[in-house]
Amino acid sequence: MNSEKRLPSLVFFGTPEFARYCLETLLEAGFPVQGVVTAPDRKAGRGKEVRVSAVKSLATAKGLPLLQPTNLKDPEFITELQSLEADVQIVVAFRMLPRVVWELPELGTINLHASLLPNFRGAAPINWVLIEGEHKTGVTTFLINEQIDTGAILKQREIEIAPTDDAGTLHDKLLRFGAPLIVETLKDISTNGLVPKEQQFTGMEKEAPKLTSENTELDWIAPLEHIANQVRGLSPYPGAWSVFENKGKQERFKIFKAKVFCEKHKYPPKKIVIQGDQLLITHAEGYLVCLEIQLPNKKRMPAKALLNGYHFAADAFIL
Repeated sequence: MNSEKRLPSLVFFGTPEFARYCLETLLEAGFPVQGVVTAPDRKAGRGKEVRVSAVKSLATAKGLPLLQPTNLKDPEFITELQSLEADVQIVVAFRMLPRVVWELPELGTINLHASLLPNFRGAAPINWVLIEGEHKTGVTTFLINEQIDTGAILKQREIEIAPTDDAGTLHDKLLRFGAPLIVETLKDISTNGLVPKEQQFTGMEKEAPKLTSENTELDWIAPLEHIANQVRGLSPYPGAWSVFENKGKQERFKIFKAKVFCEKHKYPPKKIVIQGDQLLITHAEGYLVCLEIQLPNKKRMPAKALLNGYHFAADAFIL
């Protein structure tokens, strides 16, 4: 028998670039993709132009059946899914599925999550492992159930986090490990060579909630290393933010790259200090050296370039 015929047929759920890469990998591995489910098109930008998801672009280019439901419980959508007769469903970076959807296929519905479950369950695991100062992370395939990221684990792959990683570079690393892990998982399931393992919870697990304006604000009371971790965990998107006062005017700004410089100094905390072409923010443990910054309605730029055209008063400080 041709080996390709033994590969389970699937329906793929996903929206962003992370998911697009995984779908492309599955197609290259020869899996029969019966259909693709992605987010509805949306209008964005000043011109309100219609933007399609990265997954839709690939599905359209490959001529795959495409579904874009606004309501995942819509009977018409459920009927369309059933008609595809897939053996398994794969979910990567998509919204929570109702039971009526994830229970459909014989082999279940498998999710790829960008952390080592049960730690960092939630919407933003890549960001939070960095914010929390972790030294390792990974990817997990698991069977979806009625709760978020709690289903039985199928496979995991661990990777080291480099001191220079930010959310962008770590995203790309996990992508390269995550897509092959889905392929391995599906091949093992199709030969009955994989036994799901229930997650063991201690109550001490770290979580990865959705990023909001509140939890992306820099915490200047925290240790200096944690502040630097906030910066890299929120770069390149959405950016760690704070508010400074300069010449009587308050402005919200973002820091995208920074480093820690531990040194005793005479300044009070949260003072903005300019030393040559360096922009420093004081802390009880030393300084946060701001390397890349963005002011309101301005482009992200090196702090050195910012200082060429922007002047901080001697009494400028962080609120």
